[in-house]
Amino acid sequence: MALMFPRLARNFAKNGYFPTDEPTLERALKALAPAAARMSIIDPCAGEGVAIAEAAHALGRSQVSAYAVEFDGERASHARGLVDHCLHSDLMDTLVSRQSFGLLWLNPPYGDLSRSADGDIGYQGQGRARLEKLFYQRSLPLLQYGGVLVFIIPSHVLDAELVGWLTRHFTGLCIYRAVETQYKQVVIFGTRVRQRDLLADAARPARQRLLQIGAGDVSAEELPLEWPFLPYTVPSATAEPEHFCRVSMEPEQFAREVHRLQGLWPSLDTHLGASQQSLRPPARALSQWHLALALAAGAISGVVRSPSGKVMVVKGDTHKEKTSAVEYTERDDGSIAETRILTDKFVPVIRAWDMTPGSPTRGEVLTIC
Repeated sequence: MALMFPRLARNFAKNGYFPTDEPTLERALKALAPAAARMSIIDPCAGEGVAIAEAAHALGRSQVSAYAVEFDGERASHARGLVDHCLHSDLMDTLVSRQSFGLLWLNPPYGDLSRSADGDIGYQGQGRARLEKLFYQRSLPLLQYGGVLVFIIPSHVLDAELVGWLTRHFTGLCIYRAVETQYKQVVIFGTRVRQRDLLADAARPARQRLLQIGAGDVSAEELPLEWPFLPYTVPSATAEPEHFCRVSMEPEQFAREVHRLQGLWPSLDTHLGASQQSLRPPARALSQWHLALALAAGAISGVVRSPSGKVMVVKGDTHKEKTSAVEYTERDDGSIAETRILTDKFVPVIRAWDMTPGSPTRGEVLTIC
């Protein structure tokens, strides 16, 4: 079987990105067989989307819905042209329906996980914290029971903790060395089962072999050109995933929304323009009482020129004061009751800044009342 999609082959090791080499991909796909009905498959670390797209074609493209998640924007853009659904997102920032996929193709980022970030991203493990373990934990719930796992990781990551997870979650485990040896990768196949359905004695040989390969005591055999056993059958999908979305907004989507909504600029006049609009004149001239009230309330302010030539910058304000009064009353028993009454009083204050040329008080702030 020849591969259909050539890889762009740029900076394989960037951000922990180690794509599956083409000989390994071609041989691994021979271990898979399709169900008779429609299937859903996913690659949560899809890179350029080549591996999951090839898997879809190997299983029968018309019968497969291929899903992908990729962190890098350029690679996600390329993957969108190969799969049915692709999210440009960190897998930890996605909402994907559980047990919705019959095939989990998992070639996660490689590297140690910072202990300071364990709690923030929900990592649960007691052994050496690794990115491979984090992505395994996050991806496993997406695979339906009876679904097939293809797990590609460096052999030295197979410690007792990860091997214990694999043997508790999967049956029919097989492990082979990848054709490309630069990154010392192994390919692990398995079928997900419920833990209560596992037989402890049946899992023991697989556990022992995985531990020996992880410790470097034995070497895994190279992935064969032709699959020597019964293939792993990818089960049919029970339903289309109800949820497949990114929790936070994609940068491109955010940019489009900002361009569409234009932020707060369309409502600038509503919030800030009212103070710059000229006030409408009153219907008739204000009386002296109205003028005094408006001035004291601060509604009228500005430069005032009197007929005598005085120039004042006038500003009015009003503040509240309390007046106190005491009342004395005699009770029936002859004692005196004292009642203190506090009354609010609004006091207007009008101040003027004298700007009259030649005035002795020029530049001073005068209190008019």
